[in-house]
Amino acid sequence: MTGPGTAATLRLWLALFLSAVLVDLVLVLPNHPDALHWPALAMVPLELPVLLLGMLALGGHARPLAIAATAALTLITALKLADLSAYAAFGRGFDPLGDMHLVPAAAHLLRGSAGLAGALAIGAALALLLGGAMILLYRALRLWARSGSRLPGSLRLLAGGAALVFALLCAAEIRTALNGWQGWRPPGSAFTARLTAEHIRGFARARAALAEFERAAAEDPWAGRGNLLSKLAGRPVVIVYAESYGRAAFDNPLYAPRHLATLHAGEAALAQAGLAARSGWLASPVQGGQSWLAHATLAAGVQVSDQRRYRAFLASARQTLFTLAARSGYRTMAVAPAIVMDWPEGPAMGFQEIRAAADLGYRGLPFNWVTMPDQYTLAAFDRATLDHEEPLMTEIALISSHAPWTPVPHMVPWEEIGDGSVFDAEATLGPSPKQVWADPDRIRDHYGRSLDYTLRTVLSWATLPRGLPPLLILLGDHQPAEFVAQAGRKDVPIHLIGPADTLRLFDEWGWAEGLKPAAAQEVWPMAAFRDRFLRATSEAGAEMRADGS
Repeated sequence: MTGPGTAATLRLWLALFLSAVLVDLVLVLPNHPDALHWPALAMVPLELPVLLLGMLALGGHARPLAIAATAALTLITALKLADLSAYAAFGRGFDPLGDMHLVPAAAHLLRGSAGLAGALAIGAALALLLGGAMILLYRALRLWARSGSRLPGSLRLLAGGAALVFALLCAAEIRTALNGWQGWRPPGSAFTARLTAEHIRGFARARAALAEFERAAAEDPWAGRGNLLSKLAGRPVVIVYAESYGRAAFDNPLYAPRHLATLHAGEAALAQAGLAARSGWLASPVQGGQSWLAHATLAAGVQVSDQRRYRAFLASARQTLFTLAARSGYRTMAVAPAIVMDWPEGPAMGFQEIRAAADLGYRGLPFNWVTMPDQYTLAAFDRATLDHEEPLMTEIALISSHAPWTPVPHMVPWEEIGDGSVFDAEATLGPSPKQVWADPDRIRDHYGRSLDYTLRTVLSWATLPRGLPPLLILLGDHQPAEFVAQAGRKDVPIHLIGPADTLRLFDEWGWAEGLKPAAAQEVWPMAAFRDRFLRATSEAGAEMRADGS
């Protein structure tokens, strides 16, 4: 027969067990949708014995620690939920400093999809969830502390020693993850503590980057200037990024003969169309991927070399080339066939109109990862802007020369492009990515052929008859990966293509005539382009140096 004391002891043990389960669930809660599965529950959080045994050891003195631990766990839980939402919507984590501008947009979207009452209900449920979790966490930790106060001093000392050992294991696991330490890897995982450390470190770095961009915005000589782009007299400006177009196309004998022949033929076709070209070099901030960092660097006129700086730039007041163009009477547009999800960063980049993959009307088959061939993208842009009366400044990010570089498209007559279904037969030809990527030499061959297709497509498009030819700025975003490039550092070529009288605006740059930049020509940082372009195309104001500062 069970007595009252035994029943009370069982209830206490049950309460302690349920409290431990609650803390464990908070600690193992993932921050990525792909980790939302049952095996996540099997993770052993190293922080759990630190918290629970620490409460036992401190006993009646544990209240300040319980409050601090509860606040910290509630905050990191909110960050995990924000990460889950950001990964689901945008394929990336949440940056507390750089992404706060997304919160009102998310609230607006929620109101539009669920209605005001539904949005309020979801917000209230979320607040209750976090508030309830905070209360339960505090009660759970205090229960362990009260239980510890009943223990003899020797057991509390033993619990404290064990908590300290697990705390050291947490520190070792965090150091391994954050600093690449190759020492002993402890059992279990300090996932929540590590995520907290990552957010703290990331916040400090993002704050420093944001301060740098804010200084750049405050000192921007173009922010208050008039007559920007006035020397262009309303001529359209089209900035075309050729994916993975780097200096290797000129310096590596695997690629140079093919590309130089294409550029030579392109020069002749441009001249026949009444157009000229100038060429130079830029140093991209990246290589092998993350094209958007190069796009942001050129537009912002400040180095954007990683994702943290990218978000800091977006959160700052720094005006981009497109923001300044919009202020000067241009309509700004981004044509982005690679974008298949929401792109909240677009307006912050200065784009008034965004045409992503779904907006371009392509009805053909994709070329593996590549949603549509470059020729279709350029034709769709022409159709979309046929009736535009305002001068346009457009960024077009082409992707046919993006890995896996198979199948390689072929050009068709421009008048036959239609809805893109003309490319269906080509989209199913050629080796699979697995077959191509099994052989490094085959990878390089397909890269070279894909890039050559892009160059031939853009140069052919540039010669199409138009009433007012645009100033076309064709450049690479970055070099391909080093094992593909094998030459050329991070340099990318850049070409100015347009009527000769327009290109005379850039005489002071000293760039080479034609489509082949001089090998020994000065390489500009990509961040220098914005200010130098504005200086060349804007009426003179206050005295400025050659770099636009």
